[in-house]
Amino acid sequence: MTETIAAVQAAPALFDREATIARVATLTAEAAAGGAALVAFPEAFVPGYPDWVWRTRPWADAAWYERWSAQAVDLRGPERDALGAVAADNGVHLAIPVNERDGGTVYNTLCWFAPDGSLVAKHRKLVPTGGERLVWGQGDGSTLAVVDTPVGRVGGLICWENYMPLARVAMYERGVDVLLAPTWDNSDVWVASMRHIAKEGRCYVVGVTSCLRGSDVPAGLPGRDDLYGGDDDWMSRGNTVIVDPYGDVLAGPITGTEGTLYAPVDLDRVRAARREFDVVGHYARPDVFRFEVRDPR
Repeated sequence: MTETIAAVQAAPALFDREATIARVATLTAEAAAGGAALVAFPEAFVPGYPDWVWRTRPWADAAWYERWSAQAVDLRGPERDALGAVAADNGVHLAIPVNERDGGTVYNTLCWFAPDGSLVAKHRKLVPTGGERLVWGQGDGSTLAVVDTPVGRVGGLICWENYMPLARVAMYERGVDVLLAPTWDNSDVWVASMRHIAKEGRCYVVGVTSCLRGSDVPAGLPGRDDLYGGDDDWMSRGNTVIVDPYGDVLAGPITGTEGTLYAPVDLDRVRAARREFDVVGHYARPDVFRFEVRDPR
């Protein structure tokens, strides 16, 4: 028996949490109508990726950060209920990346909501990259989670975490069947990496990227017109792709447009692929190598 996964490449309503959650609801309903049991969205989708950190001078972005962080998601607040309702209303597992505000720190967090609307797990990005370190805190080993779903055992690594070999091993050790990779990476190398990781882990890999232009940045932010142009100024052209356990591309990549990719997940195919190569099974050498995840809990 197979189940369908959906990878949604779209633009959030930047700096607007409620409007972005409304978009999540609409796009999730469309994916569910298309038969998806699991619906995945791009990195930091609610209320949007902080692209300005790559375009402005460090610490000169107070107005941008304040407006963005004020729209971040409190996972103990009503936003959690709103996102849970999206999953429940559509009877799907929802993988939605958010900017999570916890105290005085914002984290790049991937959330999993079950079809009953409950938040069953979350993962905070371990290492923000470059300018991202000015807006996001670091996650820790307590959130390297996997979730059991009808699609299989689902886990996620955010953007360049997928280039961290030991983070990938942590997912493999947990028996991941579907690895979600929400990202901001638009490079050709990213798609090749998704194929490599799928073949290495003998799992399905879902790379999900936003599709955003300069014209999507709301007016009124200081220096906005100096930092961003119009429709031709791409922040992210998109790079969404779904790959099977042999490294073959099932859907995508799509660039330069919004859209949703669909692909079937067949766990028998995962098992067949691991007969050839099981990175934490018969191809592992625990007598030679030792692996440990430090969980601070």
